[in-house]
Amino acid sequence: MKKTVAVFWFRRDLRIEDNVGFYEALRSNDQVLPLFIFDPDILDPLEDRNDPRVTYMHQRLELLNEELMLMGSCLWVIHDQPINAFKQLIEEFSVQVVYTNNDYEPYAIKRDAAVRDLLKEHGVAFHGYKDQVIFEKDEILKSDGRPYTVFTSYSRRWKCMLSEKPIQLCEALAKDHLLQCEGLKISSLESLGFTSTERIVKPIDLSLEMLSQYELLRNIPAVDATSHLSVALRFGTISIRRVVLGVKQYEHFLNELIWREFFMQVLYHYPNVVWESFKPDYDRIEWVNDEECFLQWCEGRTGFPMVDAGMRELNETGMMNNRVRMVTASFLTKHLLIDWRWGEAYFARKLMDYELSSNNGNWQWVAGTGCDAAPYFRIFNPEQQLRRFDPEEKYIRRWIPEYGTSAYPHPMVDLGESRLRTLSAYKQALNRME
Repeated sequence: MKKTVAVFWFRRDLRIEDNVGFYEALRSNDQVLPLFIFDPDILDPLEDRNDPRVTYMHQRLELLNEELMLMGSCLWVIHDQPINAFKQLIEEFSVQVVYTNNDYEPYAIKRDAAVRDLLKEHGVAFHGYKDQVIFEKDEILKSDGRPYTVFTSYSRRWKCMLSEKPIQLCEALAKDHLLQCEGLKISSLESLGFTSTERIVKPIDLSLEMLSQYELLRNIPAVDATSHLSVALRFGTISIRRVVLGVKQYEHFLNELIWREFFMQVLYHYPNVVWESFKPDYDRIEWVNDEECFLQWCEGRTGFPMVDAGMRELNETGMMNNRVRMVTASFLTKHLLIDWRWGEAYFARKLMDYELSSNNGNWQWVAGTGCDAAPYFRIFNPEQQLRRFDPEEKYIRRWIPEYGTSAYPHPMVDLGESRLRTLSAYKQALNRME
């Protein structure tokens, strides 16, 4: 006789506390089987077999499994395509319903539709819940029913909605509804085709000191004055509801969280932005796309210290100050005239906190091709940015030990000439549409 179970499918929500879908699953009448799937369609394309994000995720899964074992249960981990994983579970158990939390990326939507169809064939219900955002999908729309494409208007409505719909946290879990089982060993990194890395993820800082100084210090890369929250939000090891409840009185910090949701809803409503410019006319830009120049940018050898320090920090730590992210991205697209998609793809390989929506949205914002009211001729001058935000050169000297010596490369482009070249290329692209 097969055991009758409900399945909760962990994805971007690797925690037990205040997990909406998990909470709803435990309210059901069936024993809940906690599931995680190592999806080869996600893992196999990763070029770095020592990818620190995989190590971090694996560590979090082990911690999650330990928590479940303390409750007499365990995490079922399957390394296979999701369709095959659920076929396996249906063979082994009498699965009544599958619970999970919503994901809004194009691949995830397609994957979930395929799983839903398979489950329907076997009479199994599939329920998705809002968990990784405060507002999702069509909750925030303009008066005409269309999605917002300008951040200022979106954020204003987002804040109004927050005041109208107070945040509710999930209550205590019905832990006795968990499927009781002996601890199962999680697939090793080696069996997944990866090796472990020692990269350190800094602990989250949501202290009063950090929040009160955030507006003043967030753009100073030499000062460690940010929350280090982004990795936890990316993997769902912290509840966005708890975070917002704790920071909602700090508007500048809250705005950063709203930007994250803004880009998520843009991606959800306009999935073509993964491959195309949000503003279609800008796909007519004739990029230079010099591979040697791109390599110099990737390796932090451009001769512009703010750019080089940022890229070296990214390559070594997987993180970069947001101000510096804008400077490095602007230099690639506006001074080297290299397609924003090249830079987006490189950041996607390197960022510990990589999220498709935010990465895509921010790159298109800097390139001037995205859903932004600012004109395309916004170009960051890396020398001015250095003087303004790292005047004592503490940041650049930390990451460029040869700075100030003959070993440091000369600037690879003239900023004035390259700026004019870019403005001309953008104008020509737009003129061709007239």
